[in-house]
Amino acid sequence: MKYISTRGQSQARTFSQALLTGLAEDGGLLLPEEYPQIDDMTLHQWRELSYPDLAFEIISLFATDIDRDDLKGIIAKTYATQTFGTSDVTPVRTLSNGLKIEALSNGPTLAFKDMAMQLLGHLFEYVLSRDQQYLNIIGATSGDTGSAAEYALRGKQRVNVFMLSPHGRMSDFQRAQMYSLPDHNIYNIAVKGMFDDCQDIVKALHNDADFKQHYHLSTVNSINWGRIMAQIVYYFKGYFAATLSNEQKVSFCVPSGNFGNVLAGHIARSMGLPIHRLMVATNENDVLDEFFRSGRYVPRTADQTFVTSSPSMDISKASNFERFIFDLLDRDAAKVRQLWAQISQGQGFDLSDLLDKIHHRYGFVSAKSTHSDRLKTIAYLYREENDLIDPHTADGIKVALALREAGEVVICLETALAAKFESTIHEALPGEKINIPRPEALAGLEDLPQRVVVLDNDASAVKNYIRQQLDQSV
Repeated sequence: MKYISTRGQSQARTFSQALLTGLAEDGGLLLPEEYPQIDDMTLHQWRELSYPDLAFEIISLFATDIDRDDLKGIIAKTYATQTFGTSDVTPVRTLSNGLKIEALSNGPTLAFKDMAMQLLGHLFEYVLSRDQQYLNIIGATSGDTGSAAEYALRGKQRVNVFMLSPHGRMSDFQRAQMYSLPDHNIYNIAVKGMFDDCQDIVKALHNDADFKQHYHLSTVNSINWGRIMAQIVYYFKGYFAATLSNEQKVSFCVPSGNFGNVLAGHIARSMGLPIHRLMVATNENDVLDEFFRSGRYVPRTADQTFVTSSPSMDISKASNFERFIFDLLDRDAAKVRQLWAQISQGQGFDLSDLLDKIHHRYGFVSAKSTHSDRLKTIAYLYREENDLIDPHTADGIKVALALREAGEVVICLETALAAKFESTIHEALPGEKINIPRPEALAGLEDLPQRVVVLDNDASAVKNYIRQQLDQSV
């Protein structure tokens, strides 16, 4: 399996090269040359597999340059009961209204990002050791990616993590998860800006070819193909849990900010998984909702991005969106370059002539959820179902209820546990004595000492900080 850039001006790579590279040198994102196709017989054979065994079958189609026995061991170590608390890994539960929720937040940081990041931690360590290389991860987080990456890579040999986050824009729990880690290879950088500013800085550093090469930069954001690959697995697992045969179709509703989670669903569908529709749920930062309704994509600036109670989705420039547009345009890299040149100039683009293709060939629909919507949804599920969900999952539930057709089976992807957003839970359920469960290992997390440096929204400042830390350690 070879990997190509969405902008068509980079050499094809192996899986290991794609894993360590992150962003291609032409500024594009890496994708397989083609998606493997899964027939009915294979689907039938996969239906009863455990999560680790299913993950091996799917991931081995993409990670073709890793020894199969080694890969099987890495996957078994990743999706272990002691890491995710259950042998099911991603159990599916059904609400009384018929909606289903796939639990993706049983990992160490209580967010769905663990599903991919735990695997990446082991893959990075394996490939770096095998090839005798060192790597410095430069990432940006709006809340959950950072902690998932740091927990997956803390203490690992041959790798450092520099994680950018928007200063003062995450929940207390999210900040404490990241900033309290004492490991020598973890560096937290709070940027005076929004998530999109952090992401722009990450891209600027990766686009500095000399700096990237000298300091061996890579990324664990969802622009890293390894993240998307790992997330494909739980779409298959959720489908099998919600159906009895391959003749049935299901839809997935996915809270989305950076478009990586739902992109994995798009790829699963392209591989042959019987997905009817992919419902994109946004919060007040509804750039993606606007695109899927109108065909117009107009990213917003940081000062036009709302700070909301589902902060991990406070994104107005979806980094992963380019991969879907590449597929939508029949992999016309020249056209993708043209469109993203417009974006870099502060413009958007209009693909309204492709709306029928978006809706019917690719199955995308969308809607948005507001602060009052998510509060009502949290309260409704707690009082009527005794089910406590986080605000991002609430956005998904709200949108699924709004878009569901008669008889449609919809699986809502859970994104985090309620413990990460206690203040919003209490706002949704005022006056009620609620026990918001939290793993014992995370008790008193917010009281631990925190390590973070606050920098201006400036790529040079971040570059200088990274240079100082790495040059000192030589």
